[in-house]
Amino acid sequence: MSVIALHYVQRESLFRTWRLEPDEHAVPFERFRATLNGQPARTVRAEVATRKTIGFLGFAGVDALQLAGPLAAFATTRVPDEEFRGQIGYETVVIGVDKKTFVSQSGATFTAQYSARSAPELDTVVIPGGAGLRDSPTGSAIVQWLKERAAGVRRIVAICGGIYPLARTGLLDRRRVATHWRLASDVAQTFPEVQVNFAASCLQDGRFYTCGSGTAPIEMALVLVAEDYGEEIALAVARELVVDFRPVSGVEYRARSIAVPPRTEYRLASLPDWIATRLQQDLSVEVLAERARLCPRHFSRIFKQAFKITPAEFVEWLRINEAARRLLTQDCAIEIVATAVGFKSSDAFRKAFIRVMGLTPSAFQRQHRRKTNGKVSSPRLRANA
Repeated sequence: MSVIALHYVQRESLFRTWRLEPDEHAVPFERFRATLNGQPARTVRAEVATRKTIGFLGFAGVDALQLAGPLAAFATTRVPDEEFRGQIGYETVVIGVDKKTFVSQSGATFTAQYSARSAPELDTVVIPGGAGLRDSPTGSAIVQWLKERAAGVRRIVAICGGIYPLARTGLLDRRRVATHWRLASDVAQTFPEVQVNFAASCLQDGRFYTCGSGTAPIEMALVLVAEDYGEEIALAVARELVVDFRPVSGVEYRARSIAVPPRTEYRLASLPDWIATRLQQDLSVEVLAERARLCPRHFSRIFKQAFKITPAEFVEWLRINEAARRLLTQDCAIEIVATAVGFKSSDAFRKAFIRVMGLTPSAFQRQHRRKTNGKVSSPRLRANA
């Protein structure tokens, strides 16, 4: 007997074409309901009276993944109507900054529907990164366009290097942002009024959303979909694209802020992202030193010089920050959260949580659940996440 893996749409087509019976342990397509960590997702009846228009800025040298990834997430969004037929949730448009036809950094050619001058009214603007945005005529053109259009836009998203023109407008002054770790130190140095968070992949501060590269732009798009239409719709999109949907708590909590100063050594600047994706693994000083290709003693010394905190304290802060997010967005036992973020015992987790947050995990959970009437928090990106 052969076992094969299929996209769920292909699987359903195969069942119907060949009259196959699905595995008795599988969830039939008709009865599928998106779930988040084993719990039913919050269902929101969404009315799409007027589609929200998402505008993507395109230009020569744009990063194709940063443009196409989130664009696909929004274009894939379907909102069920009374007959459970999927209505298109968004109108996605590409706006050519210089020309309607432009070539990406990887050589792919795109054709925009609108020029910068003819762009329609937009609900959300997405600025992908790309070559030459830091100091270039294209970057300057985006700055000017944003100054003219920003007041009439509900949300503005900057992906990776897209943060440069947005920061140049002054709109991000005194706001916290995230970007690709390779750019973070330069952004912090170039725009001292902007507060760069080196440990986050996606952040929201007011109507501004910023993120790094890789899968972060798609994750950011999913959070915006959940914000507009609810978690179940966002989970359906994530399932269609075969990516993870990682909601972030909408309840603000105080967590120690850690920043990486400008000119931080390359091998250290890349560590926050690397650590954040491996919280369940061994993150001892020896492991981190090997990653940075330094001896443990020298690594510990220069790490503390750069971060003003020891490697062990830094790892603990990231684990507790992730644990706090999970406690507020997931309905699961504290022991499960402790294991998921890399603690070997509930007691060790409890002591570390008190050190960082100032209260026990259960007290923290009760305190913030009261603010949301006992409900699990909706997925939002906050500047202090």
